[in-house]
Formats: sequence, structure tokens, C-alpha cells
Amino acid sequence: MARKKRTSPSGGPSSSLLWLLVTAVSGGGLGSYFLDDLSSLWTAARELVATRSAEATAGGSGGLVDDLRGFARSARDAASRQSHALPPPPAGPAAPPRTAAQTVSASPPPAGSAPPPMRAAPVQFSAAQRPPDRIYVATFNIQVFGESKLAEPWIVEVLAQIVRHCDVVAIQEVRAKSDAVLPRFVAAVNADGSRYDFLIGPRLGRTNSKEQYAFVYDTARVEYDPTSVGTMADPSDLLHREPFVARFRARTSMPDRSFTFWLVNVHTDPDEVASEVAVLAGAFQAMQRARPDEDDVLLLGDLNASETQLGALGRLPRMNWVVRGGALTNTRQTKAYDNVLMDGYATSEYTGRWGVYDFERTFGLTRDQALKVSDHLPVWAEFSAWETFGPTNFAAQPAAAPR
Repeated sequence: MARKKRTSPSGGPSSSLLWLLVTAVSGGGLGSYFLDDLSSLWTAARELVATRSAEATAGGSGGLVDDLRGFARSARDAASRQSHALPPPPAGPAAPPRTAAQTVSASPPPAGSAPPPMRAAPVQFSAAQRPPDRIYVATFNIQVFGESKLAEPWIVEVLAQIVRHCDVVAIQEVRAKSDAVLPRFVAAVNADGSRYDFLIGPRLGRTNSKEQYAFVYDTARVEYDPTSVGTMADPSDLLHREPFVARFRARTSMPDRSFTFWLVNVHTDPDEVASEVAVLAGAFQAMQRARPDEDDVLLLGDLNASETQLGALGRLPRMNWVVRGGALTNTRQTKAYDNVLMDGYATSEYTGRWGVYDFERTFGLTRDQALKVSDHLPVWAEFSAWETFGPTNFAAQPAAAPR
């Protein structure tokens, strides 16, 4: 929805968790086209600090500063543009080469567009030629994504073709000691002439087996704000892996009308799903308050929870999610772990179209072959590339007084 308005009112479960956003970015970004400074972020941070319990703040600010972790890395020139053919037996129709659109040239919708229906039937991925007035956002847990998968050219090609259907993919479970996994993978994605890049977070986890979040995005279709990339801090250690966040904007012919949105990349611990999903309710609300000019927050990833297990997160005001009606998101087709959640009123750019991409069927894989790709299936959702403008009574809500 239009950005210059009051974000969703606060509410829902309280927590002693303080969420802050780290914006340390490496590499040459696109420039801070969204915000000249971080004053609004720190206003939100002060508001959250004021709500912390005395018990949580007893350690002082030094420990909090020490707890902040976050970085983003941009891919450099692709090291190789050699394509990897799908060998038999995992044969499947190859996606045709895509000509990357430089800008979205379609006209924006008129002001006052109504929000989409809250419920929609699942559909499959769009064709490789994505409509210029739509943005496709996906989440994909690529199980133990590291050197072993990259050593299998047919797996890399399957993953690359999946990514090429999307404008932004939130990836969970990057697990490797090497920092070369994402650059090598993005080079494979770009082997057909595509122009993808990536952002990757720090290694996270309480055990020796650390994981990283990543965003892989089509630079011809979206851009990111380098001042709004980082990892949310969890000084009370309520999550095994803190969310990785970034703010994106659709590339259009009218940037001031383009759809902008936060992506909050999450992966809950399967042994602590209920408690971590409840904590994510506070994280979602913190991101809604992070900037006064942004109310579109998409929390997506491997929640290890179905739509009936979302708890406090699912009970937030106007909360909407895409995977519904008993759709299953794991490769074995037994569980619904993955989803995309948003404020259904604020993010009226959501068109109601979504899908779970069955790459086992699409590529003609056996179940064992599909499980070598991942034990999760990608989930995607379609959004308008243009900001929509809802009823004025929402925009007219008074802003909260600074604390």
C-alpha cells in the first residue's frame, strides 16, 4: 500500500525481546534511495527500549551493542557462465532463455484499488517471461545448501531454473564453511544471461552447525536499499536463528510509485516451534514500526508450522498468509512448513495468486532425486509492482507520540 502513512497499530503479545536492525553493508550498493538517515529506525528502537522489562535491561546497553550482528554481501562479477545441462535420469524440460526486462513499463493502477481477496486457490509458477506489472517473491529452504549440492550439476540446474522464475527468493539453510557457495550459485543462475545478485547474512545457530539466510534477486526487476539490510538482534536468545531482513523496491518507470517492501527471512527451530513463532509476532510488529514510510512487511520462510499452528503470529490484527486449504510444502507431501505472511490490509499489493512449486513433477524426478534437491518445496506469491492506495481512514490514523 502507499508508503506515506501510519503503519499498523501495535498490539499482540508483548515480549522482553528487543529487536534492532543492523545496517552494516559491504560492497558497492545501489545508493540509499529510500531514506537519507536512520532516524526513524532509531525512533522505533527507542520505543521498543521503553517497553522492555527491567529484568531484560539490567545488563545495560553495552551487552546490547555487543549482541548486534548483521551484514550483507553483494555478489561480484560471475566467475563462470558455463551452463549445466540436466543429465538423465533427472530429465525435464529446460526453461527457455529469458530476456531480462530493464524496467517495468506498464502503467500503474489507479488510486483507490481495492485489496485482493484474502483467500485464493494455489496455482503453479508463471512462465519464464514474468509480467512487467507483477513481482514474484518466493521462499525456499534448500536443505543443507553447501558444497555437496554445488558438486552436482543437475541439482544446481534445477535450483537455478527455480530461481529464474522469481524476482526475489528468500533462502534458508545455507550451510557451508566456504563463502563461495552463493557466488558460485548465482553465477550458475546467470549462465543464461540473467542478472541476479544476492545478499547473505551471518552464520547463526547455537550449535556448531551454523546456517545462513540469503536473498537472491533479479537486479533487472528489483533493487534493494543498502541502508536497510541486516540481522535482527536477539539479546535474550529467544530464537536459534535471528531473522535476516532487507528492503526491496520494484524497478519500474516511475520509482516513486513502485512497490517497496520489507522481507523478513525466518527459520524456526523444529523443537521450539510454538515459542519461536510467538516471538516472531513481536519481530513482525517491530518491522512494521521500523520506518514511518513503510508498512509492507513480508515475513517468509520455514516456520515448521502449518496455518493452524501460527499461534500469536497468526492472531496479529489483519494477519494474512498465502499457503492455505491444506496445501503441503515439503517434498514428501506430508507437512506444511513454509509460508509467506503479511498484514492483509496494508499489503494490498498482494494479488491473491500463490503456489507451491512441485519441482519433482516439473522436472520428472524420482522422489529420491527430488529429496537430493531439498526436502522442502518453494512457496511463491504474486504482488503488484505498483504501490496501491487504500481507504483514507487508514492513512488518517494519528501517529504514535515519540517516546
